[in-house]
Parts: sequence; structure tokens; C-alpha cells
Amino acid sequence: MTMTHYMELLASNQPWNLLFFMVIPVVLAETIAVTELYILFTRNMNGLARKINRYAGIIVGIYFVGVFIYLMKNAFIPITMGGDWRGFADIIAVSSYLLGVVPLAGMTLLEFGFIGKNKDEMGKLKLHATFVGIFLIIAHIAMIFGMVNPEVFGYMSDMTMPM
Repeated sequence: MTMTHYMELLASNQPWNLLFFMVIPVVLAETIAVTELYILFTRNMNGLARKINRYAGIIVGIYFVGVFIYLMKNAFIPITMGGDWRGFADIIAVSSYLLGVVPLAGMTLLEFGFIGKNKDEMGKLKLHATFVGIFLIIAHIAMIFGMVNPEVFGYMSDMTMPM
């Protein structure tokens, strides 16, 4: 069986790659999602949940920009330059994962006041929640395509024998 580069990354260097590339960003994003639901239901814009939400939003954006730069330099560009993509699923998985930088960096920019300046607290929270939702959708697309054997979409590795 052939793995996508996404799954190979997570499976290699256990448990560190799994922690750095999956657990940390997803746990922070899930923390943000849960605290935002709590804030939206309680309308408590000054409590502990909002502080956790804010700091998690700042940390995850900065963290993921670092992940993005690292993976672009050490994976995406070399794989592309070498023509080593393992088919459609591989490209979708890796590209979707990297695209997560957009909503996560957006959250951080929002928390620092670079975007959404004219919005009230509820408007900012709604934009923040939108960024989290977009990230979770993109991350799940990456996970789904990343777990697929690329051969399902017609990729044939050197070790795959045609039937």
C-alpha cells in the first residue's frame, strides 16, 4: 500500500510529527471552537472562556505560520520540484493542510487588531468562529484525502504492479 505524503509525515518520527503537525494545531482549533460556542451561548465576552479563546487564537496562528514555512521549504517545494506527487489525493491532502494557514493566520491578525477593526466584540467573535470553521473543514479535507491510498485514484508507484 502507498501512503500520501501527508500520512507519511504523520506516521514518521513517532510521536513527534503527529504531535507537531496534527495534535497541537487541531487541539488549539478545537479549543477555540468549544470556547466560541460557550461565549456565543452565554454572551460573556470577558470571562475565562474568552481569554482562553483569544490566547489559543493567537498561539495557533503564529504556530501554524511556522509549520507552513517549514513544510513549504522541506516538503511541498521539494516534492513539486522533483515531480514526486503521489497522485490527486496526495496533492489535495498536502495542499489542504497547508491552506489551513489562511484561516489560522486570519484569527491571529483579528486578535491583534489588524483586521476587523470596525467590528464590535460579537462581530469579531463571529469572524473568529468563521475562521475556525474554515480551518476545521480544510483540516478534515486534508485528513480524508491524506488517509486514502493514492492508488484508489489511479496512482501507480514503482512497486505497484498493474493488474
